[in-house]
Amino acid sequence: MAKTGRGEGRRRGGRAPRGVRIARDWVARRDGEPARGEVAPTPRPSRFRFWLPLVVIFVGGVFDVVTPTRFTASPFFAAAPMVAAPFFGPVGTLVIALVAISTEVLLRIDDGTIGRVEAVGDLLTVVVVSALALGINRIVRRSGERLASARVIAEAAQRAVLPQPSEQIGGLHIAARYEAAQEDAFIGGDLFAVQDTPYGVRLIVGDVRGKGMGAVETVAVLVGAFREAAEQERTLEGVAHRLDRALTREGTRRAEAETAESFTTAVLAEIPRGEGVVRLLNRGHPEPMLLEAAGVVTTLVPGQFALPLGMAELASWPDRADTSPYPPGSTLLFYTDGLSEARDRDGVFYDPAQRLRGRVFPGPEELLDAVVSDVRVHTGGGSTDDMALLAVNRPTAGQPDRRRIMSVVPPP
Repeated sequence: MAKTGRGEGRRRGGRAPRGVRIARDWVARRDGEPARGEVAPTPRPSRFRFWLPLVVIFVGGVFDVVTPTRFTASPFFAAAPMVAAPFFGPVGTLVIALVAISTEVLLRIDDGTIGRVEAVGDLLTVVVVSALALGINRIVRRSGERLASARVIAEAAQRAVLPQPSEQIGGLHIAARYEAAQEDAFIGGDLFAVQDTPYGVRLIVGDVRGKGMGAVETVAVLVGAFREAAEQERTLEGVAHRLDRALTREGTRRAEAETAESFTTAVLAEIPRGEGVVRLLNRGHPEPMLLEAAGVVTTLVPGQFALPLGMAELASWPDRADTSPYPPGSTLLFYTDGLSEARDRDGVFYDPAQRLRGRVFPGPEELLDAVVSDVRVHTGGGSTDDMALLAVNRPTAGQPDRRRIMSVVPPP
């Protein structure tokens, strides 16, 4: 609506649900923020977002002063609370709305048109849009609470299905990492598990074909079956057969047409106590690597390739575990294809053996930190597939704490 009444040439100088509150508290404690009942500073937007609504109001005031009376600045004043709604809390949004409304009223008083129909229409527009902004702010806040709740539930589900192994198992130093391709995602089809058994430390690293909840169900079945079979079966071949049968039962139970095409690549390992060797059984999975103390990297290629788990009904392929030296001070690195198939902008695959050759790490945790950082540099920060990593270090006699300062020799 146009401005009137002045000469043409004149210029003007509730509470959230209990489940959501608990989820929000869990997220806050995990991120190091104060939880419910604790004194916490009021969250503030970034400096740019804080000043943006005020800048919009200021620009609107300047526009109203320097333009002829047939132009109106009310769209600026209406936009300011809408800009504040996604970034500010309810109090901040209300303050911006009151500032915008007050500015509109003061300008109308200044030009003497506060009682005119056009001026009332402009003011009513700002008031209505401000009310809508407060409603949008409430919706955004409730959506954020639901997202926080879903995030905690997803993380709890992953920890239940895929628990983090202990740092030391059977005298070995262990580190595991799950890097999801999607930010803030916690559940996927990659898996790892480590178990101390009467036959030594046994472990599995695998990658379920497919995505979504179907893959998560398969991960839960495999991890549960592995933990039972690792304790009971005398050989790795027996463990693999038990996993095949578990997947077959799961496919029959789900009775899905796509189940016949479902499979899981996996590598099983057994590290007997005091023998200085590792036994590996590879079922179509990327080959693990052995990183020795001197920076030598050896890819442990299987002597005989076998079909992935879950394909026993398609073909009969005898399993045979391979035995390789595993000297003290060396580290085994297991990974899924999210590592070996990570690409840079030119489509070049990440080569873990080449990138790690010549580098020395004090422990498995530092190794995984370096690998994850290196992959991010290689891909430019983006990835299209989940990545599971498991590092197992056999300590030397009298080896100091593995968390000492890392010494790295740059790759050639």
